Amino acid sequence: MKHDAAFSDFVAARQAHLRRIAYALCGDWHRADDLLQTALTKLYVAWPRIRHEGGEEAYVRQIMVRANIDESRRPWRRERPSDVLPDAPAEGGAQVEERSALFEALQALPEQQRKVVVLRHWLGLSVRETAAELKISEGTVKSHSSRGLAALEVVLAPQR
Repeated sequence: MKHDAAFSDFVAARQAHLRRIAYALCGDWHRADDLLQTALTKLYVAWPRIRHEGGEEAYVRQIMVRANIDESRRPWRRERPSDVLPDAPAEGGAQVEERSALFEALQALPEQQRKVVVLRHWLGLSVRETAAELKISEGTVKSHSSRGLAALEVVLAPQR
């Protein structure tokens, strides 16, 4: 097909450059290869539409950025390998009652504050990422985060 040849030519010409971009995004060559493969697969699906617009490289870069963010949110990315397995569960984790209280307190927050608190402090997104995700300004993210955390502190702080 004509589209397949054009796609193959693009990949052959830009693959090394795109792989370096993927490495810059994630800092690991193996993950960079996976990231590039994901991006090129998605690019191939959209190739007929994107090819007409002339934004192939920008499109694949955007795919890599988003795929890298998605991948970093996966739970297994937060796990760290260890040579020694613990005999018992780690101490200091939130007890069931504490988790229940946290979820109840979160549900009591206004919707926008709850979304900001969860994205910023539970999922670890930056102010900029949270603002983009919720389509609000960075200042709004900061004020909702501050108010939400203050409200949670009032409810969850031990009585002194």
